[in-house]
Amino acid sequence: MANKKQTEIPDFSEEIQIIGAREHNLKDISINIPKNKLVVFTGVSGSGKSSLAFDTIYNEGQRRYMESFSAYARQFMGDMERPDVDKISGLSPVISIEQKTTNKNPRSTVGTITEIYDFLRLLFARIGEAYSYNTGKKMVKFSEEEILQNVFEKYEGEKINVLAPLVRGRKGHYRELFEDIRKKGFLKVRVDGEVKDLSSKMQLDRYKIHDIEVVVDRLQVKDDMRVRLSQSIQQALKMGNDLVFFSTAGFRYNCPIFQTACLPEYGD
Repeated sequence: MANKKQTEIPDFSEEIQIIGAREHNLKDISINIPKNKLVVFTGVSGSGKSSLAFDTIYNEGQRRYMESFSAYARQFMGDMERPDVDKISGLSPVISIEQKTTNKNPRSTVGTITEIYDFLRLLFARIGEAYSYNTGKKMVKFSEEEILQNVFEKYEGEKINVLAPLVRGRKGHYRELFEDIRKKGFLKVRVDGEVKDLSSKMQLDRYKIHDIEVVVDRLQVKDDMRVRLSQSIQQALKMGNDLVFFSTAGFRYNCPIFQTACLPEYGD
């Protein structure tokens, strides 16, 4: 008995299958579009490129996405009309970008134009695992007590400055910032690695990039200063948005400590 040749059934999970598209000037078009590929529709004006891409594929993807909402949510959005097509399978949630965009920025991407990039940053910031680009070690979360303990282990007996970073790598003269810090009772700031006394009408070169930290406290790390150091760390974390710097005599720059993400081992 001769073996019959079996007909292979294509795996439509790897592609988008469109059968009988008749939206606008489309003439009962059927097509399979591969996923994870850059697919381009070409043709003369009026051939149906936009009708297939936007009015058929995009509209059906949006319609299915809207149907996944609750009935309560859909009542505020209205119903979307189904495009004139017999069947579309393998379709995932879709994004559409207008052809005539007003954004001329060469650094624009699909993520920035659609604002998905902002949500991706938030997603990675919340659930991502951070690693140091210097050492490759995983960064861990430190509490205020753990930061205090690390300072004692590394700097015990030394005189240190507790610094709260306010500006990192930005241009400006910062006259108002210095005046606000001075009114709060602080006496010194570190500007671009150099500790300076705060003075009236103090300002910087507005066209240069600056790093500014306020000196929250200057003290020697010893047991009878534990309470004072703890309070200074709390204040520095509050002013520096969960970031605090420590500098010692003889070092112009020193290692920062994050309350939200910090290296378990750090050095100068």
